[in-house]
Amino acid sequence: MEFPGLVEQAKKYVPILKEKGCDLVVVSAHSGADTSSSYGDALPYPENAASLVAAQVPHVDAILVGHAHKEIDQRFVRNEKTGQQVLICEPYYWGMRLAVMDFVVQEVYGKYGKQKWVLVASGSQLLNSNTAAEDPKVAAAVRDQHDKVVDYVNSVIGTSTTAMSAARAVVEDVPIIDFVNYVQADAVKKDLTGADAALPVLSIAAPFNRQASFPQGDVTLRDVAGLYIYDNTLLGVKVTGKDVKDYLEYSARYFKACTKTTATMDELTNAVTPTAPNGTPDYNYDAVAGLDAPLTYDIDLAQPVGSRIVNLAYDGVPVTDAQEFAMAVNNYRQSGGGGFPAVSTAPVVYNRQNEIRQLLIDWVRTKPDHTIDPTQFASVDWRLVSNGQPITVS
Repeated sequence: MEFPGLVEQAKKYVPILKEKGCDLVVVSAHSGADTSSSYGDALPYPENAASLVAAQVPHVDAILVGHAHKEIDQRFVRNEKTGQQVLICEPYYWGMRLAVMDFVVQEVYGKYGKQKWVLVASGSQLLNSNTAAEDPKVAAAVRDQHDKVVDYVNSVIGTSTTAMSAARAVVEDVPIIDFVNYVQADAVKKDLTGADAALPVLSIAAPFNRQASFPQGDVTLRDVAGLYIYDNTLLGVKVTGKDVKDYLEYSARYFKACTKTTATMDELTNAVTPTAPNGTPDYNYDAVAGLDAPLTYDIDLAQPVGSRIVNLAYDGVPVTDAQEFAMAVNNYRQSGGGGFPAVSTAPVVYNRQNEIRQLLIDWVRTKPDHTIDPTQFASVDWRLVSNGQPITVS
């Protein structure tokens, strides 16, 4: 199967559409507006390329944009060849907005009296979907299923001994991310066989949702789903100490440079990179943790990108380049998502096609006391520093 680029395909098919008599060409593309790719150089074409289509392909009148979870009520991109202002609109995500595009057209007649419509003006707006009254017939048709889902996600799966939050997970090692790493690493370790069974096990996890939290007391399936919002499956790969160091250095691109010891979260996070011109998303910052012993390291933001990971050690002993580990990763990373080094080509030692969200739920449910206790899995193993001094983040 081949997946050509959006610009290349549009250049091929828009002329065909025009030849067939299309007066207006409106593209619906599951591709973000601003040029970037969460897969880095793993893709031959930009993942988010809607604005490139508008700029480089003549005779596109408007593009309905998706994928990037951005809110673009109205934007115009000038076509480089025709000068036309191409309308772009993106209605946020999860059905929270409705995109409305308006086109003013004029009826004209060409040679031999052939009628056609010419675009005079265009515009767009976003409407809040929660302000619209529900359709009674649709609501009646899905009510039973809806109620079942609500009951399901609100079902209690266990109890947390303390409140845990992901609000600061992008700047410090917090227990709720340790929970994800622990469950992932534990699942991989239990399935390793032969010589691989002796490998120390590590795990990667990203702060997908800063709003995620577990309350003290009852924890529901909704709470876990809010922590792990993607349908990723779990894999285990064999990596070296050098791979781990390179992986962490790549992850540390997420942070902006800092030469002081006090900073706000916004001053440090979501750095702009060549593949993330609008800032590196939180889901592309991975922390790495050890299962049976801590993997400890500092991220020195006073150092240049590529030289920020210092004092990398496993169980208190400096990690060597040749040292081998099994590392729990999600299928997005293993398939090249984010462009992280090593893991997409490393030998796979675990792949049960288990959904990570379900593994987290099952881990709690199968414990005899159904208790989530941070003392079982939480520790502070990494920190942000500037020239070796800890950074206080407000």
